Amino acid sequence: MGLHGDPASAGSLFFQLSSTGYARVSPHESRHLPKIIPDTPSAPEPMGPYSLAAEAGGFVFLAGQVGLDPATGERAPDDVAAQTRQVMSNIGGILADLGLGYGDIVKTTVFLADIGDFSVMNEVYAPYFEAGFPARSAVQAGALPGGFLVEIEVVAAR
Repeated sequence: MGLHGDPASAGSLFFQLSSTGYARVSPHESRHLPKIIPDTPSAPEPMGPYSLAAEAGGFVFLAGQVGLDPATGERAPDDVAAQTRQVMSNIGGILADLGLGYGDIVKTTVFLADIGDFSVMNEVYAPYFEAGFPARSAVQAGALPGGFLVEIEVVAAR
């Protein structure tokens, strides 16, 4: 198929979750699947005007998570390992709220206040996944909200 071809003619497949399971829909229909903002009681309260999770087209997008304990509102200690553990715990809680787990994650983006902390973050991050790791990007951010040292956003597939 060329760049200007019809994706439907190339046999593209999209699936929509329904009450009876997944149903095949055309690429045109998939663009019009509703955006859902699911309830995420295990997540810390948002720090601004955004949703902690949004779902569309069979994918769940989690906003970047920082090291806040959702039960107490307290921040994790100011070290990358502790904050990464809290972030991964928050991600796991949100995914569980949505009937998903770490194995459903297809992409993560890691934001670090200092890219020199990559190996410490990676040591904590890696055990949450088995073979078939999600795709990942890691970047140094100029600054993270609230002075946090690590923030991780996630895309999961249903």
